[in-house]
Amino acid sequence: MVVMDSKSTTKINTELEEGASLSAFDYAPRTRIVFGSGSLNRLGELAVAEEAKRVLLVTDKGLAAAGHEARAVASLQDSGIDITIFDDVHANPTTKDVERGLQVARQHEIDLIVGLGGGSSMDCAKGINFLLTNGGKMEDYWGVGKASKPMLPLIAVPTTAGTGSEAQSFAVIAHPETHMKMACGDKKAACRVAILDPELTLTMPRSVTHVTGIDALSHALETFVTKPRNEISQLFSRRAWTLLANSFPQVLNSPNDLQARGNMQLGAHFAGAAIENSMLGATHALANPLSAHFGLTHGIAIGIMLPHVIRFNAEVVGQQYSLLASDIGLCDPQDPAGAGLLAEHFQSLVSLAGAPTTLSECEVDPNLVDQLAEEASRQWTGNFNPRPVDQSSLRDLYECAF
Repeated sequence: MVVMDSKSTTKINTELEEGASLSAFDYAPRTRIVFGSGSLNRLGELAVAEEAKRVLLVTDKGLAAAGHEARAVASLQDSGIDITIFDDVHANPTTKDVERGLQVARQHEIDLIVGLGGGSSMDCAKGINFLLTNGGKMEDYWGVGKASKPMLPLIAVPTTAGTGSEAQSFAVIAHPETHMKMACGDKKAACRVAILDPELTLTMPRSVTHVTGIDALSHALETFVTKPRNEISQLFSRRAWTLLANSFPQVLNSPNDLQARGNMQLGAHFAGAAIENSMLGATHALANPLSAHFGLTHGIAIGIMLPHVIRFNAEVVGQQYSLLASDIGLCDPQDPAGAGLLAEHFQSLVSLAGAPTTLSECEVDPNLVDQLAEEASRQWTGNFNPRPVDQSSLRDLYECAF
């Protein structure tokens, strides 16, 4: 005879509820993950495995100063590979960054691309890959599945724990004048290999650690509740959330803690893999116009808007939020107050990082709210939000954030 207490029954009921409605999915992983301290030293070996002879290394000048570029070059050279470096990538790369990199790539018979850096370097590397192999301009690939020809193998080496771009088949490239972002996605653009070396994240300044960490946290929280979510994406989201939420305070307070850095990097990757399988939501739709008009760093804008989106979405996915809140000990899985507790906890993490929590602190002009809401309503990530959003509801969310 088995006697079950009330906690055991609650746990089983929760598990049954989580699996009660299994949505269909088609999961086809395309990226090999190489994780571990010092794994950058395997770059040359992994490039040779892809039969590479001439590599384009896409990075930014800050990585050279940190010494990461030299390590990558040494590993490639030790494997007998010719290297061309394009290090003129800027934050939030535009079509101009991609075009400059394309001109460099065309001068050499490149057969593999390496993206070394944060999301900007990796996205720029993907953008170059689109144009080098398929021609045209980035606007031609805005959307999904518009590349007709095969692409070159791509190895991504993230040096931050934020975007999870190495786990996604999308290049996010901005228009140089409007600064509005274009998501250009194609399964052929997925990275062949992702090298996750926590040592590379030790050189991040605190300011970069906190904005990239907030971004990664938001990816875990948003992907867990989007309309396209499925069993695979939620596995990634939930594991990402626990890794990130438990390690974020640690990397802020003890930046040389390599284990915490590794947890953040792996959590960011898992959250990126969740995006690949379930997309994002209203928070990212709201954040992009703020970055375009007021120069707010993406992680700052996300950190301000997400708590309000959680409360807005709680009407339809409150139970999902309670599960995430329970995973880090905020409440029981069935607690109806879980969504509010989750929003408060996320906001406390933003405050711990010393980041602003209101739009007023960032001197956002309240007179532009109507324009911001209109532009946010045209951001495609809003289509995946679990609770439908329109210009009016997005305007209300902006108002709440003041």
